Amino acid sequence: MKTPPPNNRPQIGGVWWPALVAAAVKLLLIPSYRSTDFEVHRHWLALTHSLPLSQWYSDATSEWTLDYPPFFAYFEKFLSFFAAKVDPTMADVHRGLNYASPPAILFQRLSVILSDAVLVYASHRLTKGRNFGNIQRLLIHALVIWSPGLFIVDHMHFQYNGFLLGILLLSISFLEEGRDLIGGFVFAVLLCFKHLYAVAAPVYFVYLFRHYCNGGLVKGFARLVVMGSAVLAVFAAAYGPFWYYGQIQQVLHRMFPFGRGLCHAYWAPNFWVFYIILDKCLAFSLVKLGFDIQAPTASFTGGLVGDSSPFAVLPTITPLITFVTVILAISPCLVKAWRNPQPKMVSKWISYAYTCGFLFGWHVHEKASLHFVIPLAATSLRSAEDAKHYFYLSIVSCYSLFPLLFEAQEYPIKVVLLLLHSLVMFFGFSSPFPRRISATATAVKGRRDNNNKQETPTFYIGWFGKFYLLGLLCIEIWGQFLHHIVFGDRFPFLPLMMISIYSAIGMMYSWIWQLIQISLSH
Repeated sequence: MKTPPPNNRPQIGGVWWPALVAAAVKLLLIPSYRSTDFEVHRHWLALTHSLPLSQWYSDATSEWTLDYPPFFAYFEKFLSFFAAKVDPTMADVHRGLNYASPPAILFQRLSVILSDAVLVYASHRLTKGRNFGNIQRLLIHALVIWSPGLFIVDHMHFQYNGFLLGILLLSISFLEEGRDLIGGFVFAVLLCFKHLYAVAAPVYFVYLFRHYCNGGLVKGFARLVVMGSAVLAVFAAAYGPFWYYGQIQQVLHRMFPFGRGLCHAYWAPNFWVFYIILDKCLAFSLVKLGFDIQAPTASFTGGLVGDSSPFAVLPTITPLITFVTVILAISPCLVKAWRNPQPKMVSKWISYAYTCGFLFGWHVHEKASLHFVIPLAATSLRSAEDAKHYFYLSIVSCYSLFPLLFEAQEYPIKVVLLLLHSLVMFFGFSSPFPRRISATATAVKGRRDNNNKQETPTFYIGWFGKFYLLGLLCIEIWGQFLHHIVFGDRFPFLPLMMISIYSAIGMMYSWIWQLIQISLSH
């Protein structure tokens, strides 16, 4: 008896009920902790509402100066029209400093929730053309829309990552459908909302050049002109007004503040964590041996956003070094995209590029792991290995965000979000990849020649995965309970450092796994 083929008809209704469940949870999170990013975005809203465009990137009324590209500034300007009607004070650049009235909080929170509609629609587009059944589509929607990282970063800590990731997923969905022109156009729009997504620009360029601009010299050149014109039109719309007012240099200065240092106040779990630790260990060892070296302090975890990269022994890392390192790390992917530009590989190539940017980039925030975790959700059902990789990566990414919510009342929320997400993944992946022996393997069971024995692809947590996940639990128990018993108030940076280092091991594993998969792909 043949298994009926999955229903490939687009079911947009299938994505909205997970979206409604997510919206209900987000509404419950409105009174929760909010970081200084809440005031950052409120000030940007007020700045764009109160001042002429020519002063947006030069105003210093607040320490939270505008440092996102122009399209995001226009987005804040759009929100300000409604904000001024809800609470005029929140849209005033001077009277609204550090302002957080109940109407202002409600408006800001709702703006994030409503903007997530872009992510919901993008999730629908990503699955509608794939050979998925309704249950598999539902699982992808759950992984994207119910991502605990987005709940923590956007709806508690406060940002608009869901909105921006929705634009990225829209671009990927168009490329996978073979609609390269609109896919490249949407990506250009994304870059004008947040320039940190430019890490994947080399992948887009190589892929579009080889896949879209083909068909001979004349046709290829014509398509290159069309694509270039579309991209230039987007950047002209974004930066043209600031060019007119002579503000381009100021805009670029705000967008690329290289003086901030190699690492953020809380170390993102990337390669440079190991570099910093090695430098500190070498310095302390050499001091003990009598060498005249200034022992490093715990300045890397001091909480300030500044040039916090005073290496004592190892060479100082500059923005240029990180740029070259990222390009070299991405290069295997670029070679694959050049030799064989396949639409089905676009999502993996782009995710890999963002993984490289996260691991080797300059002044990386821990929140940037969402740039590759969310797109990889769409590829997690391609094989059992993809599912296992995503299971580990998603847990590590979410756990690495725990330090963003440091107040006691939010602790149960972030733990429950991670546990529920883990259960959704475990049972969701166990359904399409059950652990069983195929009929072929059963028929030959007991024979001396086992060469024909075949086990169907399965999703299971091996001993290494169990050991690593147990380590996350041990680190959390240490940070929450044992550290204070053993050290008291000493070494306050140690729990955060342990989270960063241990999560970085998981991130490095993910990068190596993705690199191997891309290298072996045909």
